[in-house]
Amino acid sequence: MKPTHIEDYLVQLHNGQWFGWSNSKNKIYANLIIHDNSKTKPTEQECIDGLAQMQNDFDNAKANRIAKKESAKAKLAALGLDEEEIKTIIGI
Repeated sequence: MKPTHIEDYLVQLHNGQWFGWSNSKNKIYANLIIHDNSKTKPTEQECIDGLAQMQNDFDNAKANRIAKKESAKAKLAALGLDEEEIKTIIGI
């Protein structure tokens, strides 16, 4: 699933329940609290940039999967398989 919230970024920074929200119904940076004193609070910009990078990585991985699938279809067609055979193999 595509990351959509800074919480998606935060959970991958450290193990365990190291952060929380002062208002769990309004999960915005201003409400971010750190439970583990050994961890530092990332800046808001770090959260924004980290989430953007995760979204970019997700989109790139998805595009790569699509490109590989298309490449596989083309290679199977070049081997002489027809459209129905290719669909059967690829599962679409």
